[in-house]
Amino acid sequence: MRESTVKVLDDKDMEFVETLRSLGVPRNVSTLITYLANVDEASSREIEMGSDLRQPEVSIAMRTLRENQWIEEREVKREGKGRPMKVYSLRAPIEDIIRHFEEEKLHESAQAMESIQRLKELISTS
Repeated sequence: MRESTVKVLDDKDMEFVETLRSLGVPRNVSTLITYLANVDEASSREIEMGSDLRQPEVSIAMRTLRENQWIEEREVKREGKGRPMKVYSLRAPIEDIIRHFEEEKLHESAQAMESIQRLKELISTS
């Protein structure tokens, strides 16, 4: 049996997760982004163990990261038989991911302000 170490999220990482969540980012996506930002690369199993996410949660979160082109994935052949193992890393710098959420919130805020302005216009013409 081989010995390996898996990084786990600490209190500062959990604060990062919770701050992403406060922006409306789903828990599993927030956790996955935070975990991958702290490692060079990780297998699905390492992500599950280190982030305390279940396999289906990792898969669902990966879909979001793939859609945004934030993830790099490669296959690593295992010893013996069986399917290759997928290894993941962030393709985008964490600053770019944060910028994405910033732009999303700025856009939402601008839309809300337009709606408020329109409401003011509607009551002033009554």
